[in-house]
Amino acid sequence: MFRLPFLVALALLAAFGLGIGSTVMMLDASSGFGAIRIGAWKAFPEAQTADADPYARSHRARAGRLLYGAAEGLTFTADSDDSGQGLSPACTYRITGQTPPARFWTLYPADAKGEPIAADAALPGALNSATALRRADGGFDILVSARAQPGNWLAAPADRPYRLALTLFDTPAAGSSGLIDVVMPKVAKVSCP
Repeated sequence: MFRLPFLVALALLAAFGLGIGSTVMMLDASSGFGAIRIGAWKAFPEAQTADADPYARSHRARAGRLLYGAAEGLTFTADSDDSGQGLSPACTYRITGQTPPARFWTLYPADAKGEPIAADAALPGALNSATALRRADGGFDILVSARAQPGNWLAAPADRPYRLALTLFDTPAAGSSGLIDVVMPKVAKVSCP
């Protein structure tokens, strides 16, 4: 007598549970489609536009992040160096070159969700276009390490994995026509004890 309603309830519970669980898992696993890769750097230029796919919209809404408009900015992340090896907290990396044209840029170590990671409040946890020392040709060399380094040093956490987040503000690279000619800074491993 109660067997059929019980089986229907069990089937509905399994369907809703699997549906919600797979949706949450997909939102945690993906930032959306349409990623571009330039060397070690990856960005989702369409995530901020009206053409963003549903996964990108849901991912951003769930994270509670304010999106930059297409002409306002673009965030690139690097989980690995240019050779494809993942960034390690024990290693020192050199970021060299120039950023694409932008009115302002920021660079900081971030966790998997994109939140800034501060190694210590007294250490330089972020650099930007106003604070980075530049060479005569306009390029820069930034050392990313948990140990103090001379020159442009970005303090990375020594106890947990991180990624690098480079945000370009007011840049033509954010428009679809500017992405083809964009040259990003190189990320190279300097030493690893």
